[in-house]
Amino acid sequence: MENNRNFFITIALSVLILSLWQYFYVMPRSEAQREAARIEEQRVAEQKKAAEGAKPGDVTTPGATAPGAIPNAPGGDVVSPASREQALAATSRVKIDTPSLSGSINLTGGRLDDLKLKHYTETVDKTSPQIQLLNPQALPTGYYAETGFVGNEATGMVPGPETVWTADGNATLTPATPVTLTFTNDKGLTFKRTISVDGDYMFTVSDTVQNSGAASVTLSNYGRVTRFDKPLVASTYVLHEGLIGVTGTEGLQEHKYADIESKKQYTPSKSTDGWLGITDKYWAVTLVPSEKQPFQPRYGYFEDGRHRYQSDFLTDPITIAAGQSATVETEIFAGAKEVNKINAYAQDRNIRLFDRLIDWGWFIWITKPMFWLIDTLYKFFGNFGLAILATTVVVKTLFFPLANKSYASMANMKKVQPKMLEIREKYADDKMKQQQAMMELYKTEKINPLAGCWPVALQIPVFFALYKVLYITIEMRHAPFFGWIQDLAAPDPTSLFNLFGLIPITLPHMLMIGVWPLIMGVTMFLQMRMNPTPPDPTQAAIFTWMPVIFTFMMAGFPAGLVIYWAWNNTLSILQQGVIMKRQGARIELWDNLTALFKKKPSPAE
Repeated sequence: MENNRNFFITIALSVLILSLWQYFYVMPRSEAQREAARIEEQRVAEQKKAAEGAKPGDVTTPGATAPGAIPNAPGGDVVSPASREQALAATSRVKIDTPSLSGSINLTGGRLDDLKLKHYTETVDKTSPQIQLLNPQALPTGYYAETGFVGNEATGMVPGPETVWTADGNATLTPATPVTLTFTNDKGLTFKRTISVDGDYMFTVSDTVQNSGAASVTLSNYGRVTRFDKPLVASTYVLHEGLIGVTGTEGLQEHKYADIESKKQYTPSKSTDGWLGITDKYWAVTLVPSEKQPFQPRYGYFEDGRHRYQSDFLTDPITIAAGQSATVETEIFAGAKEVNKINAYAQDRNIRLFDRLIDWGWFIWITKPMFWLIDTLYKFFGNFGLAILATTVVVKTLFFPLANKSYASMANMKKVQPKMLEIREKYADDKMKQQQAMMELYKTEKINPLAGCWPVALQIPVFFALYKVLYITIEMRHAPFFGWIQDLAAPDPTSLFNLFGLIPITLPHMLMIGVWPLIMGVTMFLQMRMNPTPPDPTQAAIFTWMPVIFTFMMAGFPAGLVIYWAWNNTLSILQQGVIMKRQGARIELWDNLTALFKKKPSPAE
């Protein structure tokens, strides 16, 4: 009975893993495929519409903006069919060139709408195109960050999305050379915008307004991150992609694309600090408003003209007396969500909860330490695959006392199997007395009947923490191991069913059973054979086929996770074998393996 109980608990834990895999991997993957088809259909329709009636660069402006509100994003209801290069050439620009970024600032609107990440390519091939983070609004993939002002009749025209700024000289924006833009209106207001950037991904936009008029003026500063398309969302459960921010008393606010499409707009309370923007799996664009002026954050999905997603803020009115000036500063993060750099920005620039830009999930208390451990070991080994193997050893060491006690208890249970059989035979007709006698035996022999489940149970939180780290952190993206594993965050690219690439055929996803999933399946099979085969035929069948099921299931997981599981199984086999031998218990592995090849007696025999 007790062995059956342990067996069924183990099965329950395995079913839990299978269920979570279905929920976190299969369902999001299917949804992502449907979403990809929908987005592609929408893009084709927009381009067809543009080809029928629009000229390159031709856009229509949405309706008038309410007084005191953020100006509508330009873009209209027509998407230009122009290429990216043509869209960039349509306006005057200031070049951006830093160790991490390349691109340009659009002098129309003074916005960031052309940005590439120098250190990241689309595929593991280093010669593949660099990641294009920001794109001009005329493209279907329009995506930009912009700051400006909201004025009134007294202020005259103030910088907004259509304002054409004048650049001082022919400077290129680098970490050593900020650029200055100017604009003067007919009311005596001069706007001087200084844009600087560090060596990574943080821009600083400092706007100084000089009032040369005869009367005081009042205006507000705004900022927005606007996106016209929706990415091919990789997951809707494991990972947040969409609008995000930390402002006011609400703390972290996350709005998935589908959620904000339904809500249309969400306006939290006013704030005096924080940040907001749009995040992808590995990249993000966020605004960090100045703490000197209270601001109203907002998240929205707008359907006037072109559909777009937007995170924006509007400050309280700023009054500038005649002959005086005022300066407002906004920081813009646009780049890769590298953990150490995000943490440094949060600490050095005092940005509240900026580390939550990375989706560590509900179990941040285990996912962040897991990443720290892997990253620390990576700095020592120089290979994330080796760091994962070393992490497994560290985790095994931390849990060794509990695992040692569990395996020792399992060994003791095997030693008292004859006594347990005697009790079952003696009280075969009285289950109550049988149970009482068993409990007395456990107490006398100091055995925990559930001890065998602890090693499996302990693997589950570590397994999902590692899965989360592999899935969300950009450090794991395109991180190689050895041989054919060139991306630990992607599944093993080989397959048994095409003889690991010898047969040039394209296989369906379910048949991509690579080398490492097979190794994992073998180690799981050996680990299960360390214990006696259940006498019940149904249990024995499950016992035999579970490694096969897990091999197919794990084949679609990141290779780094499969390598961890295979290595963890190997260490568990060695650990269990040593402890059982020390306890004088019989190791069933060899007997179970040889029994597989022995001829089974027929019923007549």
